[in-house]
Amino acid sequence: MTRGRPGPAGTSLVLLVATALVALNLRPGASTVGPVLDEIRDGLGMSGGAAGALTGLPGLCFGVGGALAVGLGRRVGAAGGIAIGLLLAAVGLLLRPLVDAPAAFLVLSALALLGMAVGNVLVPAWVKSHRGHEVRLMTLYGTGLIVGGAIGSLLAAPAAAAGGWRTGLGVWGVGAAVAVPLWWWLSRTERRRVVVGTDVDAPPSAHVVRSPTALAMTVLFGLQSMHAYIQMGWLPQIYRDAGLSAATAGSMQALLAAVTIIGGLTMPGVIARGRGLRPMIVVLGLLLVLGYGGLIAAPATTPWVWAVALGLSGFAFPLVIALITARTRSPLVTARVSGFVQPVGYLLAGAGPLLVGVLHDATGGWTVVLWVLIATAVPFVWAGLRAVREASVDDELTDHARDGVRA
Repeated sequence: MTRGRPGPAGTSLVLLVATALVALNLRPGASTVGPVLDEIRDGLGMSGGAAGALTGLPGLCFGVGGALAVGLGRRVGAAGGIAIGLLLAAVGLLLRPLVDAPAAFLVLSALALLGMAVGNVLVPAWVKSHRGHEVRLMTLYGTGLIVGGAIGSLLAAPAAAAGGWRTGLGVWGVGAAVAVPLWWWLSRTERRRVVVGTDVDAPPSAHVVRSPTALAMTVLFGLQSMHAYIQMGWLPQIYRDAGLSAATAGSMQALLAAVTIIGGLTMPGVIARGRGLRPMIVVLGLLLVLGYGGLIAAPATTPWVWAVALGLSGFAFPLVIALITARTRSPLVTARVSGFVQPVGYLLAGAGPLLVGVLHDATGGWTVVLWVLIATAVPFVWAGLRAVREASVDDELTDHARDGVRA
């Protein structure tokens, strides 16, 4: 894994542009499918089972690809791995609208998502290797992820209406392709400037699961991602079943996403200051309860209040992303933590929308579903309080390895 300080190739402007390009291109490939799923099914003659597999691919691929990313980063460096991930994403996104077979569409979608998963894991490690720029780059990265996903969801249907669903999906591959040359150049420059391999400051190789802080981050990340997937897939339907129009329900989803962007802008700075994190976690948990509780009590009366509350609770996502770098010191440990927290978290989160659908069908309504989601606020707050404690994963792994030697 690369580390070091930015040299001539790592000027602030280059770092900011590179971070913005990768962040904006790690979500649209996943978030653009849902709004045009009916058109995709009609155009490809896709069965219900294949459509279900398509909607479940992001969580699965983010988990599997993320687990492989650290090994790739060790071989080619963090920037090199990110460049390869962007290339895979570009190829998959550009080619999948050109095929007519559902199986080929699924394979190319998986290829694109696996590329995005590599970036998910390696960007925090790359940021950690550029000391002095960490807060700015993580602020931009966390915000870019949210903005990219929101833009994809918002523009997918209009783009499809203007040029057909194939064009509406394929256009998102252009952004990933544009980012590849800069990241490829960065990878070559940084590999010449620094040694790629084992980080000399890394603690003994105890598994990340031995770190209480990393485990807490994983639980928090998984729960927040689960809520995000559920809200993305089911919140508009909850509003529509309460009597709101499709347009209004869609606008509530957009409002939730817009509120979450604020979290991407503020969380890295809040964590860097290190004050008020524990009360903030409790507030985020209460907002989660308020949002889902409002959907039970009065979903159509003040729908924007519940959307804002859930959007504010979503600050937990950029918070965890920022914690990955804030609670580690070595870039190699950052990569290991990122390669554990995100894949495991996404795999846990991917089951959320499916279980919601099953529970809704079994009960015939949303009340039981929403009460179950309210109950998740308890482990959400517990994991958050543990994750924001002043601790270093590096130290926890070192202490565990030392205790093992003594034993």
